[in-house]
Amino acid sequence: MTEKPPKLLLPPSISYYKKEIKRLREVIRDLSPSIEALLRKRGLKIYTKEPSQDLLIPEPAYIEDYYRKLHKYSFRLFLRDVIKFQKGFTAAQVTHYATEKVTKEYISYLKNIKLVDKFPDRELFFLTRPVKSFGETLEWFFSEILKREFLMDSIWGIRFKRPAISPEGEITAGGDYDVIAKFNNSILYAEIKSSPPKQIYQKEIKAFLKRIKTLSPELSIFFMDTELRMKDKIVPMFEEELRNFFKEPPPVERIKKEIFHIANTLYIMNSKDSIIYNIEIVLSWYHKYKHRGLNL
Repeated sequence: MTEKPPKLLLPPSISYYKKEIKRLREVIRDLSPSIEALLRKRGLKIYTKEPSQDLLIPEPAYIEDYYRKLHKYSFRLFLRDVIKFQKGFTAAQVTHYATEKVTKEYISYLKNIKLVDKFPDRELFFLTRPVKSFGETLEWFFSEILKREFLMDSIWGIRFKRPAISPEGEITAGGDYDVIAKFNNSILYAEIKSSPPKQIYQKEIKAFLKRIKTLSPELSIFFMDTELRMKDKIVPMFEEELRNFFKEPPPVERIKKEIFHIANTLYIMNSKDSIIYNIEIVLSWYHKYKHRGLNL
């Protein structure tokens, strides 16, 4: 009798590993405090989060590819122009940050995923839904990066029920908290700016520091979606505002290129090279030097 050859053991498929990772993340999440629980320990209750009215993202079937496209700086700049001329634009009007060929490919792509349509018999395009700015979409994207690339629970566009009261009886900062994530049972808070440095003002830096004081995150990031220098305007504004918070303000120190830290707890970064790479640098630096801190 002829023996049957042994069955070949094929490695599990990629989808198997994805499901297993998802399952393990759910187990870890269930065994650790939620973001909401960590916030309640700080006396904060979420009132609203993740508003969708100004979110420029496609239907779920196109989300994966759209997320990958958003990693391209030129595509994000292109989207800002599309939003600016959303009621009607030609390819020439949005050809500022990429070649004419690439821009036409971007327009075709948005048309395929139903975010853009074309007026009949005219070379004029328009957004299929009104959007005020790119801000909320950038917050969503940054939050997705933390979820997908760093396996963090993350929420964006958060407002709390009422201003919290500090131990000293002081009413603390309200307003929008752009991105809040949980990592190692700690809180990461990120302020997300889609505007270039010239459109950032001192009052915004002050409000950011006040929100840090309210939230008491273990790690904070001030992120600007630009490849322009942070040292010229943004860093000096932080240095000025820190003098208002401290008698002996901590220095703003460069880590690498346009990534800076303040007491290894507050980080300033732009999108030069890539957002993921810069977040990796921030997290690596934080874990190496987190014994120091910034007490606002």
